[in-house]
Amino acid sequence: MKVLVTGRLPEAVMAAIKEEHHVVAHGEDRPIKRQRLLDLVGDKEGLLCMITDRIDGEVLDGAPNLKMIANLAVGYDNIDVADATVRGIPVSNTPGVLTDATADITFALILAMARRVVEGDRRTRAGEFRFWAPLHFLGREVSGKTLGIIGLGRIGRAVARRAKGFDMQILYHSRKRLEAFEENELGVSYADFNGLLEQSDFVSLHVPLTDGTHHLIGLRELKTMKPSAYLINTSRGPVVDEEALLEVLREGGIEGAGLDVYENEPALTPGLTELKNVVLLPHVGSGTIETRTKMGLKAAENLLAGLRGKRPPDCLNPEVFS
Repeated sequence: MKVLVTGRLPEAVMAAIKEEHHVVAHGEDRPIKRQRLLDLVGDKEGLLCMITDRIDGEVLDGAPNLKMIANLAVGYDNIDVADATVRGIPVSNTPGVLTDATADITFALILAMARRVVEGDRRTRAGEFRFWAPLHFLGREVSGKTLGIIGLGRIGRAVARRAKGFDMQILYHSRKRLEAFEENELGVSYADFNGLLEQSDFVSLHVPLTDGTHHLIGLRELKTMKPSAYLINTSRGPVVDEEALLEVLREGGIEGAGLDVYENEPALTPGLTELKNVVLLPHVGSGTIETRTKMGLKAAENLLAGLRGKRPPDCLNPEVFS
């Protein structure tokens, strides 16, 4: 069958797909342009797409032969899954394999913000480290502080396990509360949404982007947080109202923020880069050689299963097989 791959992937991933199908690949690191996507997908049976590709009714209308869509990401807000389901097209994602990498970058942001790592590096390079002094380059402790995790899925739980190593008190808020034995095992305590914001020294977001989580963190929520608290977002950019965050950071309403994702990615809200109390990363939560290879192989596995007429291991709409 004919398959379109919309980004550049490790050779091992491409080889696995080429073993069974004819592949056309965008083959570049920059996102495929909309018109090129529409031009290339028309006669394809399989599509392996990136999180940067908007797979909506226009794309699906233009690809009448499409039998499988494999997304190279855990999140899938870039795909109209409901429309694909109506058309009988299975859609898959890549859960599990990027859990540890994303949890690692979450903690990297926590430490970088609290200990002013990026600012310290910048100032040292600029020649501002001229002597040691007791009150020079002071940050805040991480050990023993309270971490609030919003969304306790795979990644949220992995962050909690890391936080235990820092003797942190861990609060969580999620759609569904864990069983008591699970809370004890993870060392976490349930809190209502406002209570978590009020008590936490660090608030870390790990929710999918849905209508219900869009601007989950806005002006009211940010002003509920402690003035000494930090916000960490490694989930999806639009979960945070970036204009509100900019306002609160400028006013000193919270201590700082560590962001790996952005509301209008890759564009940043004007003024954000001027602030010293933010650390800004280029969406690298899953950005390790090991993880990106695993993601690609998992996406390929799902794609190949769907094209064989089988239910993909990570199928998001299994009802198409009923």
